[in-house]
Amino acid sequence: MDTRIRAARVSILSNIVLVLGKLGIGYTTQSVSIISEAIHSGLDLLAAIIAFFSVRMASKPPDAVHSYGHGKIENISAVIEAMLIFLAAIWIVYEAVQKLITGGHQVHGALLGMAVMAGSSLVNYLVSFYLFRVAAATESLALEADAWHLRTDVYTSVGVMLGLLIMHLTGLDWLDPAVALVVAVMIIKAAYDLTKEAFLPLIDVRLPEKEEQIIKDIIANHNDQYVEFHKLRTRKAGRERLIDLHLVVPRHNNIDHVHQLCDHIGHEIESALPYADVLIHAEPCESAKGCYLCENCPEKEKHS
Repeated sequence: MDTRIRAARVSILSNIVLVLGKLGIGYTTQSVSIISEAIHSGLDLLAAIIAFFSVRMASKPPDAVHSYGHGKIENISAVIEAMLIFLAAIWIVYEAVQKLITGGHQVHGALLGMAVMAGSSLVNYLVSFYLFRVAAATESLALEADAWHLRTDVYTSVGVMLGLLIMHLTGLDWLDPAVALVVAVMIIKAAYDLTKEAFLPLIDVRLPEKEEQIIKDIIANHNDQYVEFHKLRTRKAGRERLIDLHLVVPRHNNIDHVHQLCDHIGHEIESALPYADVLIHAEPCESAKGCYLCENCPEKEKHS
């Protein structure tokens, strides 16, 4: 089984347990912050399900219809997950503001609520740590998005737990919806960051400058075998890096030598940047321009 699919399944199972636990305790204690956390975990569950199906689809090889593969499915799923998070945050803000306006909101069993939040934080931290590790190893945007969902849940759960503790010690019940508002702000920030990361590859932005420099350095290591290169283009689809460029080679080189050079450069780039697909278009130099600096070039002798 694909490591990404296994990780997505772990996330689904953990989120099912957390959603049921938080909903039960939230309605028992009448804590809007715990209920908001249950909704947050519910969206994490939905995100985990989306991630599960997206990594399954993205792992399929290129076919007649999708000649560049299915990598962008992960980007699309991450954007959908971010939109769901935005909706959840809006609902939490609405409920919290209503509680603050109407007043008279009381929370029962704050200590029980704190225990649930502590357990939730621990579970989500362990699962998100696992997802981050798999996402880094497989460069899966869908799993990274799922991991960020859970890590955000850790922070918000800790915030709710502290709010319940202060409320229990001081008797200030308005702290519960106030903490829910803070939770909503944190969720909105996470959704914004996720949307930005997932959406940009959909419009084919270039690879990061650091990665493009790696490509240029590898090509430069073979500068004694070509004249120059141009039209370097890069983009990303899911975890797949798509790279193409034009390589100008000495006109006298035979096709076998040029093919080997292109293959060698392509393999070096693919080794340095995992999941890269490199396409090199070879062009002969324009000797008519009077540049005959290449060693053993027949044109050089004619114009010496």
